Amino acid sequence: MTDTNPYVLNSDSIQEPPSSLKDRLKYLGPGFILSASIVGSGELIATTSLGAKAGFVTFWVIIVSCLVKVAIQVEFGKYAIYSGQTTMTAFNRLPGLKIGKAHWTIWTWLGLMIIKFLQVGGIVGGAALVLNIAFPNVPVMVWSLICALSVSLFIYKGYYKFVEQFSVVLIATFTVLTLVSVVFVQFTPYAVSPNEFLSGLTFRLPKEAVIVAFGAFGITGIGGDEIMSYNYWLIEKGYAAYTGPREETESWRNRAKGWIKIMYLDATVSMLIYTLTTAAFYLLGAAILNRQGLLPEGMELIKTLTNLYTESLGTWAYVVFLIAAFIVLYSTLFGALAIWTRLFPDAFSQIGWIDFTNTKQRKKTIAILSWSFPLIWSLLFLLMKAPALMVIIGGLTTSVILLIVVYASFYFRYKFLPGFLKPSRIYDLLFWLSVLSIIVVGSYGIYQII
Repeated sequence: MTDTNPYVLNSDSIQEPPSSLKDRLKYLGPGFILSASIVGSGELIATTSLGAKAGFVTFWVIIVSCLVKVAIQVEFGKYAIYSGQTTMTAFNRLPGLKIGKAHWTIWTWLGLMIIKFLQVGGIVGGAALVLNIAFPNVPVMVWSLICALSVSLFIYKGYYKFVEQFSVVLIATFTVLTLVSVVFVQFTPYAVSPNEFLSGLTFRLPKEAVIVAFGAFGITGIGGDEIMSYNYWLIEKGYAAYTGPREETESWRNRAKGWIKIMYLDATVSMLIYTLTTAAFYLLGAAILNRQGLLPEGMELIKTLTNLYTESLGTWAYVVFLIAAFIVLYSTLFGALAIWTRLFPDAFSQIGWIDFTNTKQRKKTIAILSWSFPLIWSLLFLLMKAPALMVIIGGLTTSVILLIVVYASFYFRYKFLPGFLKPSRIYDLLFWLSVLSIIVVGSYGIYQII
C-alpha cells in the first residue's frame, strides 16, 4: 500500500486481485497482526491456566474457541473490502438508538473497554515479571514502565508495514519454540497419552473449571477486539483501496470478489497458526502444571509457567522460556496498542471529536494514545499485582464485546451485504453456529460480571 490515505477510497489505487496462489500469498498480513495479539494473554496465561486447573478434559473448549469465531471475522472483513468503511463507521450505520452522534453500540464498547484496560495491564505485568526474573536487580515496577514506554515508541508513528512485519517475526519465533516444547514433552514423565488427548475432545465441562473455561473462550482464538480490528488492518493493507469505490459494474464486482477470496485465505492461514499454538500451550498446561498441582497465579505467575519448558526440555530451557514468554506477552502488547490506537480514534470520530479520515488528525490522535494507554496499563498492574486475574476479567469482558460483534455481523450478513456476495448455505450454517456459540458464552460473561 502506498502512502495515500487508505481510509479515503479513490480510483487511483485500483488493482486487480492476483489469480495464482503464489501471488495471493504476497498479500497476506492482516491476519498475522491478529495472531500476534491473540497468541499472548490468551495462550500463555488463560489457556495454560485452564489446562492447569482442568487437565485435558476442557481441551475442546480451546479448539472450539479458535475455530468457531472465524465466520464472524470474515463477515467484518467482507464489509471492509466492499464498503471501505471502518468498524465504528459501520456501527454508526446500524439501526437503533443514538446518543448524540454515536450509536449505542459505540458507547457500550467504550464502557466495556474501561474494564479491558485491566486485561492489558495484566499483560504488561506478565512481561515485567519475566524481565524481573531475568534481571532481578531491576524492580518489577521499573520493568513495567520500560515495557510500556518501549511499545509506545514502536507504535506511535502508526505505520502499517512495520506493525505487520514485526508481528510476523514474533509469531514465527514463539510458534516454533512452543511446538518444540510440546514434541519434547513426549520424552518425559509428562508425556500425553492418546487416551488423555482424546478425553479432551469429549465436550465435558467440570463445574470447577466453568469460569476459567468461559474466560478462556472469550480471550482465546479471535476475540471481539480482534474481529473489530480486522477491518482496519484489511483497509490499511490496501484490500479496500485495491477494490476501489463501489460501482455497479461487473469489473468492480469481480475485484471485490477477488480481494475477498484473498481475505478468506488470510483469515484461514492465521486461524491455523493461532489454533496450533493455542492447542500447544493448553497441552503443556494440562500435561505439566495440572499433574504438578500448580496454578499460574499472582506475582508467581511467570515462575510457575517456566515449568512448561524446563520440565519438557530440561533446566537449560529456563532462559529459553523467559525469552519465549517475553516475546509472547510483548507481542500482545504490541498488537493491542496497534489496534486500540485505531479503534478509539475512530470511535471518537463517530462521536464528533475528531475526523478519523483526516490523515493529520488520525496520526496525531494515534500518537497521543500510543503514549497514554501503556502508562495506564502499567499503573493498573502496579495497583492490582494480579496479572492472571486481570487477564481472566478481560476475557469475560471480551465475551460481552463479542455480543456487540454478533449483533453487527447480523446486519452485515443480512442487511448490508450486496446480493452478488451472497454466500452458500454451508457458510450460513457455520455463521449461525458461530453466532449461537458466542451468544451462549457472552451471556455467561454478563452473568459473571453482574
